[in-house]
Amino acid sequence: MRTTGIWAIALTTLLGSQVASAADLPGKGISVQPIQSTISEETFQTLLVSKALEKLGYDVKEPREVDYNVAYTSIAAGDATFLAVNWDQLHADQYKAAGGDSKFYREGAYVSGAAQGYLIDKKTADQYHITNVEQLKDPKIAKLFDTNGDGKADLTGCTPGWGCEAVINHQIDAYGLSKTVEHNQGNYAAMIADTITRFKEGKPVLYYTWTPYWVSDVMVPGRDVVWLQVPFSSLPGVQKDVDTKLPNGSNYGFPVNTMHIAANKQWAQANPAAAKLFAIMKLPIADVNAQNLQMHAGQASQAEIQNHVNGWIKAHQATFDGWVKTAAEAAKS
Repeated sequence: MRTTGIWAIALTTLLGSQVASAADLPGKGISVQPIQSTISEETFQTLLVSKALEKLGYDVKEPREVDYNVAYTSIAAGDATFLAVNWDQLHADQYKAAGGDSKFYREGAYVSGAAQGYLIDKKTADQYHITNVEQLKDPKIAKLFDTNGDGKADLTGCTPGWGCEAVINHQIDAYGLSKTVEHNQGNYAAMIADTITRFKEGKPVLYYTWTPYWVSDVMVPGRDVVWLQVPFSSLPGVQKDVDTKLPNGSNYGFPVNTMHIAANKQWAQANPAAAKLFAIMKLPIADVNAQNLQMHAGQASQAEIQNHVNGWIKAHQATFDGWVKTAAEAAKS
């Protein structure tokens, strides 16, 4: 009987400590509303942040999908909590228009080394010695990429509202390409699917893309396609003074971007554990690319993406637990 009593006391103590621990979680009783664009390949990054917040006790809602402009204004107004894919510099104008640093908490670098720019198939690049978008001013070169018979090069471009469309439109004018290049805008997923089909048929292709994204795993730069350089740096809005030239002298027209977690500043200041978490989480760009490729291969349902997130956490458990522990400690200081 005494042994049973000792075990009962131990069990009561253990359960009591667990209850106390749960009650002590810094996010207990606090709701979080993640927000993201309609690009489903961004769900992985968003859900990973959500999982870590849940471990801190926060009541995390399902991410809401909206246009980037709406995302920034919603966070600034306090109608949403965070965006896990704040592209810096690409979203600089949208970030500033919604209030900038006075409205947003943005510390740390979640995903680094995100590139973007213009590419063409390697076969055409080698045959016609095309290395720079400026060469598309030549009607004969432009006509190689004409898909609808109007004589202009058809550029698979950017969905309106993403931010990249403003850069592309600006650069077409800046590089004197408006008479020879047509920037096709619309549903990027549908447009790039058509582009890949053309590539597989051996036809010339001209398109914009970015990393991390699965496209560069299907049409591999250096093997299947090549990045085109630009004649000089030229960006719109608050990016106008940004030099896009790389240390090696190459210039692909876009600065290498960093993705930050951007949160409502007032909320972040009231939630130091979450703020610390946002500042310290780091996700390798190669891991995002790998997950995006799984989605392209057919594993694109919400349940499958959730499995990808859980799989990543399991494979990096010590790192994940370290984030949560450091964040929880921030709430006590």
